[in-house]
Amino acid sequence: MTEPARPAAKNVAQIVKLEQEQIHARTLSERVAAAVTRAAGTAVFAIGHLVWFAAWIAVNSGWFKRVRPFDPFPFSLLTLVVSLEAIFLSIWILIAQNEMTRQADRRAHLDLQVNLLTEQESTATLRILQQVAAHLGLPIDAATDGSLAEETDLQHLVSTMDEALPDSPSGPPMPLRT
Repeated sequence: MTEPARPAAKNVAQIVKLEQEQIHARTLSERVAAAVTRAAGTAVFAIGHLVWFAAWIAVNSGWFKRVRPFDPFPFSLLTLVVSLEAIFLSIWILIAQNEMTRQADRRAHLDLQVNLLTEQESTATLRILQQVAAHLGLPIDAATDGSLAEETDLQHLVSTMDEALPDSPSGPPMPLRT
């Protein structure tokens, strides 16, 4: 007979499963974008480019007499190649960022769902405790006055939060959709 999984181990296993499902659900372009951004975000990539640029400029500045310059100053071909690389690298980075945004949104929605379920469970537990206390004739703390045992009105909470938070530099807060 096996021992029941501890909550932490079970939670880690569930998170790993969700992450693996997310990785397997990626499109080809998302997988390529992830690989490109992983490679481009390394010191090897930066050093390789530094060496490449230095060699290109050295060769095309005539520093090596045995090699004929093929892209003389102002290095138009180098400018073209670097510009094209920047364009495509930017596109791949944006694709990767879009995927990360979708993952973050999914996690935020999951987090909100779990928080709402937790709030509902806590509210139900408080109601049961109040009923038990009332049945036993025990005093209920006047400070809580039972308001914690009421359902949370999300619409009211969102509008109160929107009114209370200061406007961001880009304008008033966007209303939350629930």
